[in-house]
Amino acid sequence: MMKKKSIYASRASLVLILCQVISALDVPLDSKLLEELLQPPTITQQSPKDYIVDPRENIVIQCEAKGKPPPSFSWTRNGTHFDIDKDAQVTMKPNSGTLVVNIMNGGKAEAYEGVYQCTARNERGAAISNNIVIRPSRSPLWTKEKLEPNQVREGDSLVLHCRPPVGLPPPIIFWMDNAFQRLPQSERVSQGLNGDLYFSNVQPEDTREDYICYARFNHTQTIQQKQPISVKVFSTKPVTERPPVLLTPTGSTSTKVELRGNVLLLECIAAGLPTPVIRWIKEGGELPANRTFFENFKKTLKIIDVSEADSGNYKCIARNTLGSAHHVISVTVKAAPYWITAPRNLVLSPGEHGTLICRANGNPKPNISWLANGVPIAIAPEDPSRKVDGDTIIFSHVQERSSAVYQCNASNEYGYLLANAFVNVLAEPPRILTPVNKLYQVIADSPALLDCAYFGSPKPEIEWFKGVKGSILRGNEYVFHDNGTLEIPVAQKDSAGTYTCVARNELGKTQNEVQLEVKDPTMIIKQPEYQVIQRYGQVSFECIIKHDSTLLPTIIWLKDNDELPDDERFLVGKDNLTIMNVTDKDDGTYTCIVNTTLDSVSASAVLTVVAAPPTPAIIYARPNPPFDLELTGQLERSIELSWIPGDENNSPIISFVIEYEDGLHEPGVWHYQTEVPGSQTTVQLKLSPYVNYSFRVIAVNEIGRSQPSEPSEQYLTKSANPDENPSNVQGIGSEPDNLVITWESLKGFQSNGPGLQYKVSWRQKDVDDEWTSVIVANVSKYIVSGTPTFVPYEIKVQALNDLGYAPEPSEVIGHSGEDLPMVAPGNVQVYVINSTLAKVHWDPVPLKTVRGHLQGYKVYYWKVQSLSRRSRRHVEKKILTFRGNKTFGMLPGLEPYSSYKLNVRVVNGKGEGPASPDKVFKTPEGVPSSPSFLKITNPTLDSLTLEWGSPTHPNGVLTSYVLKFQPINNTHELGPLVEIRIPANESSLILKNLNYSTRYKFYINAQTSVGSGSQITEEAVTIMDEGKMAGILHPAVGAGKAMASRQVDIATQGWFIGLMCAVALLILILLIVCFIRRNKGGKYPVKEKEDAHADPEIQPMKEDDGTFGEYSDAEDHKPLKKGSRTPSDRTVKKEDSDDSLVDYGEGVNGQFNEDGSFIGQYSGKKEKEPAEGNESSEAPSPVNAMNSFV
Repeated sequence: MMKKKSIYASRASLVLILCQVISALDVPLDSKLLEELLQPPTITQQSPKDYIVDPRENIVIQCEAKGKPPPSFSWTRNGTHFDIDKDAQVTMKPNSGTLVVNIMNGGKAEAYEGVYQCTARNERGAAISNNIVIRPSRSPLWTKEKLEPNQVREGDSLVLHCRPPVGLPPPIIFWMDNAFQRLPQSERVSQGLNGDLYFSNVQPEDTREDYICYARFNHTQTIQQKQPISVKVFSTKPVTERPPVLLTPTGSTSTKVELRGNVLLLECIAAGLPTPVIRWIKEGGELPANRTFFENFKKTLKIIDVSEADSGNYKCIARNTLGSAHHVISVTVKAAPYWITAPRNLVLSPGEHGTLICRANGNPKPNISWLANGVPIAIAPEDPSRKVDGDTIIFSHVQERSSAVYQCNASNEYGYLLANAFVNVLAEPPRILTPVNKLYQVIADSPALLDCAYFGSPKPEIEWFKGVKGSILRGNEYVFHDNGTLEIPVAQKDSAGTYTCVARNELGKTQNEVQLEVKDPTMIIKQPEYQVIQRYGQVSFECIIKHDSTLLPTIIWLKDNDELPDDERFLVGKDNLTIMNVTDKDDGTYTCIVNTTLDSVSASAVLTVVAAPPTPAIIYARPNPPFDLELTGQLERSIELSWIPGDENNSPIISFVIEYEDGLHEPGVWHYQTEVPGSQTTVQLKLSPYVNYSFRVIAVNEIGRSQPSEPSEQYLTKSANPDENPSNVQGIGSEPDNLVITWESLKGFQSNGPGLQYKVSWRQKDVDDEWTSVIVANVSKYIVSGTPTFVPYEIKVQALNDLGYAPEPSEVIGHSGEDLPMVAPGNVQVYVINSTLAKVHWDPVPLKTVRGHLQGYKVYYWKVQSLSRRSRRHVEKKILTFRGNKTFGMLPGLEPYSSYKLNVRVVNGKGEGPASPDKVFKTPEGVPSSPSFLKITNPTLDSLTLEWGSPTHPNGVLTSYVLKFQPINNTHELGPLVEIRIPANESSLILKNLNYSTRYKFYINAQTSVGSGSQITEEAVTIMDEGKMAGILHPAVGAGKAMASRQVDIATQGWFIGLMCAVALLILILLIVCFIRRNKGGKYPVKEKEDAHADPEIQPMKEDDGTFGEYSDAEDHKPLKKGSRTPSDRTVKKEDSDDSLVDYGEGVNGQFNEDGSFIGQYSGKKEKEPAEGNESSEAPSPVNAMNSFV
């Protein structure tokens, strides 16, 4: 009896302690505060428990932790201390516990198999990671075997065994032919879960020699191939039909154990002819809805997310026309440990109480064990404030030395859970985190919230005072919030002033002052009014306001809740809006919005634009609203609405707009439903499930819209499964180790029923993983953590409500988060094409190292120095981006004869990867730019001084300058060109022996070994000397100096001009005399001479046959016709042109060409008929003869 009393007493004391537990302190998320507070270590990142690594790559075992002071890290391997310093292949990242095992430089992955555990420790405790089991992946080769051909009778069953090598992780099996095409599968031919290929019955078309089983090891990205299997089907007539027989599993019963939360796969494959059909049932129950799927032509039963309730007997039945066969699989669902209540961190003050609770469930029930700072609590240092009671640790009267990290381990034969939770005992005097003298401004008669964010341990008490020496605030006019905030529900003008917040605990006291200002509300004292205006008139809306003098208001005008049109007819004044020349488009609702930093008010008015009234005036207005709305023919998805139109007010009703309100999801919000012609007063409306409908009708005419009608009676439709799934489903990682799945949530009326949720499913693409699913509500985003970097995922989001699921959603492809590229492009080569252009080549980086969407490559290049000047300058890097997977690019705009450097980087959506080593290249010489200037000075009678500057861009080593010059006469014609080559070190030259009073044009350019650059020109004139004359001496081309040369410009002399005028006058008189003689009739001397020397080949032609007749007086005034004088050989014979001028020119002195031929022989005819005939080369005119002397 006494023993029972002691038990009851201990239980009572436990209950008393639990009742005294004070909730842990809340630490504000203030960065400065968090940096100052001590905190035990917390593991923030660690590798998975079962970590399969690629044996070809470095092994990275993650262990990250935070704490104050920053924790130190240590590791155990297979339960003993792992001394990292003694293994040259293992390094630990700085300020981290992450281990990197260098496999790529000679390490063996198999040597590092084992169980690893990380410990993060500081003066406040030690946190430990999970046991991380490191195993390198394996993809062994197929064992060699001799495969005999399969001879099978038509209609018999057949099993082709795959028997893949055992790998880690297990391979994915698939069957293909020699052409790498997947073998077609059907109800008759299919692949089993073990990889074997099953034929329920063989057909002649199954005969082939290339049945090949492939095993794909995803972890090492390798595929192993079995030797081809040959199948030959021979026929026997007739083919015997057979009842079903199960090929797998064998026997009548079997067992299956699966873990909670996993996917249960049950398989039945049967032989028989005709091909059997498989059906599945659960004895004594139903297959779970929404979690059951049939695969492999219903030969595989798949149940996702299994629980203990899914245990039981599952029967598969194979049936064809000849009979049936069945098999019963007894399924037992066990469970690895899972959390009911995981322990949470405790922040306590000295002397306070608290508890750590660790509750887990599983099948079998897990064993709970505690550790303190990584040591089993039974052998850990004793703490009098700590008491362990099964899955609970009770702390009472804690002190700062009670701070520690506790680990809870829940384990059974199927797995374990490990959670770290710290107890942090802090003794901190009060701190107020709200800024000093923070100013709060509110509008009168509105709430005022004055913050006093604080922290202290023990938790401080907060008191508020008004004024410097005011009394403590109490009473119903104030609300005191637990976070220290003081609320004044209705602030008045007299509420303004200084408020003091005081925080105190047993370790100290602090206070802070804040200021409150109460402002007068903003009011519109004259609001815009409803107006009706005729077209092309003018209208004005007023908006006069009153506001607090310390607030600066802004006034905005809207039309139909949108910005005013960009039209100069709209004039916005200080307190009004004026619209000039009003048109029908200006009809609408105009709103004046007044904003200050503290409040906002608005007022609206309607403008109706009507046509100018005729005589007598007819008033046009919007129609009156419809009335007497009635609902009939109520169905689940439709209803009929009828109404009576209101007065149309002299403007016919064009249409009726029907709107609806969803009183269940959006009360007070009206949505557009449909629009019908103005002649219609009934409409059949489509409805959605789970919506409480009300309808109203608006009439529309040319003037505008009527006021809405009174709402109809309400009609609530029944609930149903969702009809649609969320749209715009995307999967984009925000971090390298996550996948952010987003979607556009369904609207309220799209839910079709209560309890709208979303089933989010994902699986890694091309890995044959099972779908992982979660069900969420009231969100449009779900973040999947712990994903590999940048891998594709199949994603789908399905809507569901309390009545069931929406149709199966379509799948979209997303990618987990990108990370910066790992490696730089290699083998960077530069090929210099010319002095300003180069081509750069590089090897593409492996796509696996891009770790994101490959966007292209960036080439950074910059000029190091000019080779001609040997002077460095500020380095300005240039960047060229080449999109896509290009491996080369052109670098234009380079400077000749310069040294450059470049590097190449790969770019993905996250950013740029590391740069390749700098590559140095040089551009060859080019042609220089023009000299920087050319000046001509010191003109004399026969000399000029030339000075020039070196090129701004020599683009190489200058070899010389080339100077060219030539004289220019008064008609701007250029004389002979003289060229002089000058050494590159010269910058001036005196040209002598020039002509006086002569204009010269000079050209100068620089040269390198490549060639000549562009030239610069200048003109200058020598000084005039009228007292000297000299003959022309042509200078020698290429001479080092100009030779002496004097020349008189004849064209400028007065005697020459007079002579030329006399010659022109004589020629004019000659032409007049010839013209008069020709018009007197008869044969003129030229005609007589032609008759005397007539060419026998040229005979007169008659007019009637299209030819010329004899020369006559009548025909002398006619135009000469083609071919009348030129011989057939198109030349003028010598004997016809050797006569004297006396024979043809009546004693006038004639002109001769340089070869002695007479140039005036036919001059009279030529001047009159310049366009006739195809004579030989045109004889020069006297004017031309004169010009030849110039």
